[in-house]
Amino acid sequence: MIRIILRRILIAIPVLIIVASITFFLTRLAPGGPFDAEKKLPQEVIDNLNEVYNLNAPLYEQFFDYFSNILVGDFGPSFRYPGRTVTEMISTGLPVTFELAFYAILFALFIGLLSGTIAALKRNTFLDYFPMAVAMLGICVPTFLLGPFLVLIFGINFELLPVSGWDTLPGDKVLPSITLGAAYAAYIARLGRGGMIEILGQDFIRTARAKGLTERQVVINHALQGGILPVVSFLGPAIAGLLAGSFVVETIFQIPGLGKFYVEAAFNRDYTMILGTTIFFSAMIIFFNLVSDILVLILNPRARDS
Repeated sequence: MIRIILRRILIAIPVLIIVASITFFLTRLAPGGPFDAEKKLPQEVIDNLNEVYNLNAPLYEQFFDYFSNILVGDFGPSFRYPGRTVTEMISTGLPVTFELAFYAILFALFIGLLSGTIAALKRNTFLDYFPMAVAMLGICVPTFLLGPFLVLIFGINFELLPVSGWDTLPGDKVLPSITLGAAYAAYIARLGRGGMIEILGQDFIRTARAKGLTERQVVINHALQGGILPVVSFLGPAIAGLLAGSFVVETIFQIPGLGKFYVEAAFNRDYTMILGTTIFFSAMIIFFNLVSDILVLILNPRARDS
């Protein structure tokens, strides 16, 4: 297992370097600059700002300077928020984004595993067809459509839940969490159903039933551990997707998280904020994929030989 983990980490290092390099050059190639505004600044002021932030240096020099700072954990100052560093802004928005992703994955796991297990146990019945049809619908509907729809129904028409903010009003975390977690609940439901159907057809399940165990005991004590392996494998990419998908949800519901900062940085061409956030999210994606792989190895020892 240690060898597999070390191999994953060694692969992750060049991946992060490539992602950071591509992002660096793409931001520089984009039209405009971080100091462009509706009211045009005097050229002398722009020249002084470029001098302060080293933007008038050759591109290769900016590239190596930035990477040398990254190696010591310095993502640089934000161009659009004077006096604040990128690290400070990530630290400010990250707890909110993590909390949103946590609630979303809890919702996805509860709804997805419950629906998938019931569908597998009641195969080829209404309790199988209906949840899987809803799951397919959940996969097809994007968050930027689902979010406003939930706001319209539960926030405006019925006035049951707040439609914006985070941790300011009771229930203001419900709609964002459902919006972000709905698609992943659908994926988990389909993966859980497939995994459970495969396990329920194994010989050891038939043996357990022949010994007189109840269906509940068979499912909980024998089938569930093997049946959720596809879901566990999916958790790494799912959590990474939740963090990335928070950009849209945080914008819709006006949540002061890292995703909102990232969107604003993209519109404002805040180079250091875009780069720092991209590198951070890439590292999170790699980390959660590694955690997912470790969980699979723990639950399925046969995978250690692959």
